[in-house]
Amino acid sequence: MLDKRDTVAVFRDRLTMLIERVNQSQARFAADAGLDRSTLSQLLSDASVRLPRAETIARIAVRHHVSIDWLLGLSQSESGSTDILHQLEIETGERSEDDERLNRWHREAAGYKIRYVPMSLPDLLKTEDVIEYEYRQRPTAAEARKEDAEERLAYTRKPETDMEVCLSFQALESFADGGGAWSNLSGEVRSAQIDRIRQLSEELYPTLRLFLFDGRRNYASPYTIFGPKRAAIYIGEMYFVFNSTEHIRLLTRHFDNLIRQAVVQPNDVPKFIDGLRSRIQ
Repeated sequence: MLDKRDTVAVFRDRLTMLIERVNQSQARFAADAGLDRSTLSQLLSDASVRLPRAETIARIAVRHHVSIDWLLGLSQSESGSTDILHQLEIETGERSEDDERLNRWHREAAGYKIRYVPMSLPDLLKTEDVIEYEYRQRPTAAEARKEDAEERLAYTRKPETDMEVCLSFQALESFADGGGAWSNLSGEVRSAQIDRIRQLSEELYPTLRLFLFDGRRNYASPYTIFGPKRAAIYIGEMYFVFNSTEHIRLLTRHFDNLIRQAVVQPNDVPKFIDGLRSRIQ
């Protein structure tokens, strides 16, 4: 998974390259990008850990005829169609008091089917203990994520909600076994989490349908499709948000393929989870 610090470092290097190439003063370059001189200086600082706003990145790309992918280090080619700027937003994942984009996207997709591939376990099914474990280095962020999970769960309980979740069954097995990132999580907490997934997968069905695919045969990065409105791919504290019909359809086809190849159907998930329960130590 792409590390945000690497993305920031590449963006800084390529921003510096652009400024040198156009032979402008930093003050003029900042003005063209809609930035204060001090903000530009911060972005060029080795101590910087943040990216500018999406529209700023887009403005720099258009003004200097380079692609957003190149600026962010996702492509080695500078060229890129400016049409993508009307289809792609970039939003950072740091949560602030007024930063409720994910919840807003869910609200805007009310009445449409939402398709969700989580990074680990589905957020709305996580226990508070698991969230605290994931964000143990950032307790303030943990509290915010708990609130988000509760709001997401409340949204899923609404009668008009239609949500499908695809997850590899190996992800659940690894969690139950305490493998990988979960190695320091107690068996008691893992048992409670497994029980919660079982309970909610039954309680919320058919509003929420959980499909388990074989991760050895299929692969999926974390993403969410908010009906026909937008699709968001998560790449580590940053979301690539597509709002073009073509991109949303492509991701929808990918999701539908995961469902077709699922080895555990929603009505069989409780039984599968019962089998994991005995593995927890």
